[in-house]
Amino acid sequence: MRLEGSLPGRSNAKRLRKQMTPPEIALWLALRDNEAGLRFRRQHAAGPYVLDFYCAPARLAIEVDGEAHNYGNRPERDATRDAWLIAQDIRVLHYPAREMLENLDDVVRQITAIAVRRRSIFEG
Repeated sequence: MRLEGSLPGRSNAKRLRKQMTPPEIALWLALRDNEAGLRFRRQHAAGPYVLDFYCAPARLAIEVDGEAHNYGNRPERDATRDAWLIAQDIRVLHYPAREMLENLDDVVRQITAIAVRRRSIFEG
């Protein structure tokens, strides 16, 4: 099953790729060159949402949560998005933005290990 985004979602994803935050850029550079050879997409449109990162073969979404995710209606919106993704059989990993700057290698190792396990389930 292919995870596709709506037209507004694709347009928003394109805009967001040009406005990535420093923590997102750091993670993107690390994920692009991972030892497992996994392919990740950045700012990937999925239904009405845009995922920070997505590994299609593993059906894995990675969200880099800055401080804004703790305020207003963001926690509720994030929970709604996550529930929709889970219903699509997508696992969602959340990492605080500061983790990208403080523990990037550990985060990448964790993401890669989970993605490799999940990829073997969906490809096997």
